[in-house]
Amino acid sequence: MTMAINVGQKSINMRCILMVFMTMFSLSILGEDKGKTDIPPVIHSKIGSSITTDGGELTIRLLTKKQNFDVSDVNTLDGNINSPKSANIHPNGKKMYINSLEGCATVVYSTQNYERLKVIKYSFNDSHQSLWGKPSALFPFTHYSKNVNIFAGKPVESTFSHKGRYLWIPFYRRTFDINAQDPSALAVIDTEQDTIVRLMETGPLPKMIACSPDGKTIAVTHWGNNTVGIIDASNANPMEWHYTDKIVIDYELQLNLSLDKPVNRDSDSGYCLRGTVFTPDGRYLLVGCMTGAYGIAVIDMQDRKYLGRVLGTMPNVRHILIFDGWLYLSINKSGYVQRIRLNKFLNAARAMKGKTTVLKGWEQCKVPAGARTIELSPSGRYIFAACNIDSKLAVVDSKEMRLIGTIDVDSYPVGLAISTDGSRVIVTSQGRGENMGGNAVNIFAVEYSSEEKPLVREDSLMTDSAIVKGNITASTGSSLDIDDIILAICSKRGIAVISVVIIFITAIMVSIRLKKKKNEI
Repeated sequence: MTMAINVGQKSINMRCILMVFMTMFSLSILGEDKGKTDIPPVIHSKIGSSITTDGGELTIRLLTKKQNFDVSDVNTLDGNINSPKSANIHPNGKKMYINSLEGCATVVYSTQNYERLKVIKYSFNDSHQSLWGKPSALFPFTHYSKNVNIFAGKPVESTFSHKGRYLWIPFYRRTFDINAQDPSALAVIDTEQDTIVRLMETGPLPKMIACSPDGKTIAVTHWGNNTVGIIDASNANPMEWHYTDKIVIDYELQLNLSLDKPVNRDSDSGYCLRGTVFTPDGRYLLVGCMTGAYGIAVIDMQDRKYLGRVLGTMPNVRHILIFDGWLYLSINKSGYVQRIRLNKFLNAARAMKGKTTVLKGWEQCKVPAGARTIELSPSGRYIFAACNIDSKLAVVDSKEMRLIGTIDVDSYPVGLAISTDGSRVIVTSQGRGENMGGNAVNIFAVEYSSEEKPLVREDSLMTDSAIVKGNITASTGSSLDIDDIILAICSKRGIAVISVVIIFITAIMVSIRLKKKKNEI
């Protein structure tokens, strides 16, 4: 390879070298899913094992499990558990849903006795045509054209809507699309009967899905090409739900991959969009970029406009949560939990010039390597993290951002859900490499030393109108620091208000001077 030395091409070549370096660095730290060569040893947790955190704040005990790696243990064996990706507990607390990625099914269990209630299989043919609505035209097929609705779906994450009536589940890919470069799909489950009531297309390789606080909008994040699909789910009839927008995060990845030779789409996917969450007022959608240029993408849902990316986090953001005025992140490979005040983050996003801004002031806590899904206890005091590489369930005291305990989980944990009272934590373990680990759901019982009171959630956002009125106190009750105030002042609304005040003061001063001059005359 020769290096061009003329000035006209020097900057271009340097840019190319930088992009190659960043890509190699990204691939080295990504580790989102199976297929890596540096696979840590497999461990298996023991039912009845327990730990008490350092200060005695809580005790965690492995109550039972569902597994498909030891056929001799008939009490826990369930052949439907095949590389489970995620868990979700119904809002009424009575059922839990486990997405069995390689099993192409969602397994439903009772949370009272953990008996299996149903297996929802995702194998579709011509008999399911009535479940498809009219295609949106936002996600056209470019590589496949025949029998595209005949496939098996690999379920990834899920979200509830309509107060728990419906469960939305995207599929990693349609099984015939070996490199996930054409539209995938999602299924909507009616949780009263646990049956599929709607099928919809998605963009390539959807992983995360989120529901707006009012239950009327669904966001589908496409790991495969840097886009987010927006669905209007406001109609009571599922067949009337439809896409309204496709929002591009910086650029849409152009896909023209092999039709017969697999590539690693767990890493070769642009920004690898992952964690997705609406702000409590539904105004903004935040999407984590696990690789590429990193940061958290911000979408203004009122204007349906991508604003840019807020940088300053550690690289490899995987999961995003909002709780009691805080924005929480899991940092995958290195193993950290980070947080920052939500109003501080949003003020930075609103004041952003160009397509990026750097936000400082993140708090962080080291946890075992491979932090994937995180959830908070009902009071928000404790953060539970599924740590994939070290095969641990970690607990962080959010008040002090300090690790207070870990317990073994079957290798390799990815998904995590917590019951509404905080007494149960469900962790799913996905396989890695060839028959390495996975195929387990660990069910932990949690006992707290003091009563775990669910937090009454209020709108924790400091709106522009609050700034105008001079209210600069966060929902947690603590005063904002100087960075918050500066960011508020630098926002568009803040600048406008200051301009009006300056004009008003100037007018008064001019009036006083004129009056004074008139008296002198």
